[in-house]
Amino acid sequence: MIRTLLPAYAAGRETSRELTAPALFEAERAEVADALPARRAEYATVRRLARVCLADVGVPPAALLRDLHGAPRWPAGTVGSLTHCRGYRAAAAARSRDADGMGIDAEPCAPLPRRVLEGVTSAAERAHLAELRAHRPCVPWCRVLFSAKEAYYKVWYPAMGSWLGFDDAEVVLRPGRDRGTFTVRPVSGGARRVRRPDAAFDPAATGFPALSGRWTARAGLVVTAITAPAGSLPRRAQAGRTATGTLRCAQ
Repeated sequence: MIRTLLPAYAAGRETSRELTAPALFEAERAEVADALPARRAEYATVRRLARVCLADVGVPPAALLRDLHGAPRWPAGTVGSLTHCRGYRAAAAARSRDADGMGIDAEPCAPLPRRVLEGVTSAAERAHLAELRAHRPCVPWCRVLFSAKEAYYKVWYPAMGSWLGFDDAEVVLRPGRDRGTFTVRPVSGGARRVRRPDAAFDPAATGFPALSGRWTARAGLVVTAITAPAGSLPRRAQAGRTATGTLRCAQ
């Protein structure tokens, strides 16, 4: 699935089982030495997939260690993204000469619980979802929207050095039978951002662009992907900012 969501210059790999080879780098093993076995397995599998992706774009194997907020650090000259959910692991990578950033995300193909839906969407987005459900009720549109925001955050964070709240971005989905496209843009006035010294931070004023992506919903999964073409993103305009929201990044 993941490969169909990426441009031709990018590599994508996925699996439904845990991989045991090749061996992790020593520093990677140390990062998860104290984790539960299931966490160690998913951590190792997505990195093994990532190494195949890097090889596909002509880059030798390298350790993918986490930064202070848990996001993977990719080798110089590359961008990439990792994702995992129950029964699915995936990685994607590209050369920096081709892309400024990548974000992929996988979720179970099921509606969000109501309390979660209300916490991750705006009133306008909920109205948009209602229209989509009326048009094609078989697709869990709320889950596609949630996944699209996750993918957008994975592009945002390496470029901007800050986190986003779910109400700092707005999604428009374009429907298909089991796949389609979407656009995510930063917005002002997020009401649920954690109160911090930088609470006045306005994502829409950063110059970070709206980005388009692709989604698919099949085989019990929702998978989304965004690739930002080279030259499309600002260069860490907000570097050094602290976390301001709740979108996930640990992989």
